[in-house]
This record gives sequence, C-alpha cells and structure tokens, in this order.
Amino acid sequence: MGWGNAVKGCDHGRSRLTYNHMVVGEGSEDRVFHALADATRRDILARVFGAGMSVSALARLYPMSFAAVQKHVAVLEQAGLVTKERRGREQIVHGVPDTLRGTVDGLMNAYEQIWRQRAGRIARILEEQS
Repeated sequence: MGWGNAVKGCDHGRSRLTYNHMVVGEGSEDRVFHALADATRRDILARVFGAGMSVSALARLYPMSFAAVQKHVAVLEQAGLVTKERRGREQIVHGVPDTLRGTVDGLMNAYEQIWRQRAGRIARILEEQS
C-alpha cells in the first residue's frame, strides 16, 4: 500500500495480518506504524539505533520475560526497523534508520501533495472571486 492509498481511505479488499488480535495491513508502512505503536518497541528501537545490543541485554532492561522481549524484537524485525546478527550464542540487534526515514518521508510527501492541491484550489477560488 502506498501513501496515496492511505490518505484516500481504507482498502477493504486487501489481505490482513493479525498481531495480538490487532488487524494490520500487509503494507510496509502498516508494519512500521504497528511496530512503533508500542512504547517498549519504541524504547528498544531508540537503544539499538545508537549501538547494537544483544536480545539478552535488552531483556534485562524490561520487567518482562525474555520471550516477550524476543517477540517485540521480532515485530521490529518484520517491520524492517531492526536486523539481527548472530554472534556465537547471542543475537545482536541493530537499528535500521533508513526504514524509518523512508516511511516518514513517504508519509510527508503524500500529505504535502494533498495540501499543495488544496492550496491551489483555494487560490483559484480567490482569483475567481476577485
């Protein structure tokens, strides 16, 4: 799903994925925003953007099980926001800022087009009235 479709309305004919009983479309933008919707995942992302961290080191930072942290990392990985690198027995999580940047840029460009079109229509209306 491109941003042009996102701002025009829902596409009810698309297939869907389910994460924790929440329906999320298959578009990469949907996966990114779903991943960012959770405070723990945003915190994990902020930590691994600076430097890679092992999943076990991340798990020690949160009042939840190792498996729960692994699931959060998996959601971030499915969204393309992080990658995992195996080092011996550990998995090191690294942030992928280009995914976030691309998603934000796409959204901003789509809304900029909408507002430019609206401003153009307003300008034409004002010209007609004068």
